[in-house]
Amino acid sequence: MSASAAYDRRWAATGAVLAGLAVALGAFGAHALEPLLSEARLATFETAVRYQAHQALGLLLVSMLPGPVRAAAPWLLAGTVVFSGSLYLIVALDVSAFGAVAPVGGVLLITGWAVAAWRLLRG
Repeated sequence: MSASAAYDRRWAATGAVLAGLAVALGAFGAHALEPLLSEARLATFETAVRYQAHQALGLLLVSMLPGPVRAAAPWLLAGTVVFSGSLYLIVALDVSAFGAVAPVGGVLLITGWAVAAWRLLRG
């Protein structure tokens, strides 16, 4: 099996980019935002970064699993963008209404992991 068939480079690269951005955003939050935000808003930002980092690692993992399991990757990416993105918008714009969007991202993430589990069990 060739190296390119062993994993999907595009999804691996996407996971790596998301992970790097999570580190950068985490550092930004700790050093630049901490003195500017309320504890509640800072906790929201930290939740967004934490979920982004976890899903980035998950996306890297999924990129290395057998082809059918990689069907989970678009769900994980969409869920990360919607979930973490809505939390980042809450913090950046100070608009709590974006919190209503976060559960949609959560459902996308759950769907992605369910797809991965289903594909792994089906072989």
